[in-house]
Amino acid sequence: MDSPAANDSAPASDEALMLSYGRGDASAFEILYGRHRVRLYRFLLRQLRDGALADEMFQEIWQRVISAREGWRPEALFTTWLFRIAHNRLADHWRAQQHRPPAPADAELRSERVPDPDTPERNLSEFERRRRLQCALDELPTEQREVILLRLEQELTLEEIGEVTGVGRETVKSRLRYAMEKLRKRLDE
Repeated sequence: MDSPAANDSAPASDEALMLSYGRGDASAFEILYGRHRVRLYRFLLRQLRDGALADEMFQEIWQRVISAREGWRPEALFTTWLFRIAHNRLADHWRAQQHRPPAPADAELRSERVPDPDTPERNLSEFERRRRLQCALDELPTEQREVILLRLEQELTLEEIGEVTGVGRETVKSRLRYAMEKLRKRLDE
């Protein structure tokens, strides 16, 4: 069976690749996986803050994609569908945990001990800015952190975020606005 990417000079859409994969074209899955693996893994890692758990959930999500291949229909963008699976899996995880695990009591001490091989003040300042941003993101409510990561890191539209999270566009806008206000306030301190 010909790969959809081999038939045209333009790259095949994710939706066309998923349909082709559903018909048995394993190379279509390889292309989809290559396009989305880094973004999906980064999203999971930022949400979970645990590499081993992110690895496990990452594999589960791709297994669900594989399992759904034959019955999949392009009712939404593939990326929206993929991140909806991730959103649902994260929601299941948090429900099972009943809360986000707190940061270790010595988290600040640990971050201060991270060696900086370059040691110029500029690198230290950049590290501090990233650490402050990560701490500020960690303090956001789960719903606000999720929409801000989907918007800024995954570059999804408000409508796509709404489809992923199962809320309306206005709710997404509201969550983004509140998240940005909280981040600005926290980072201005």
